[in-house]
Amino acid sequence: MGINDETDIEANLQIGPTDQGMVRLFITAGGTEVPMDFSPDEAEEIAEEIRAAAQSAAKIKPKSR
Repeated sequence: MGINDETDIEANLQIGPTDQGMVRLFITAGGTEVPMDFSPDEAEEIAEEIRAAAQSAAKIKPKSR
């Protein structure tokens, strides 16, 4: 599966700080839980990547189905 492949899997994403000073992305899908911890610097880099991807996606005209 690649980034452009559609799926019917539903997931929930929660983002917040931990009591250890990390930023946690907590993903749940079905019965699976994936906690991902990042330093504040890593989280800033991820946020920049998300912003850049959002800006690029906004420029793309979706294909009609």
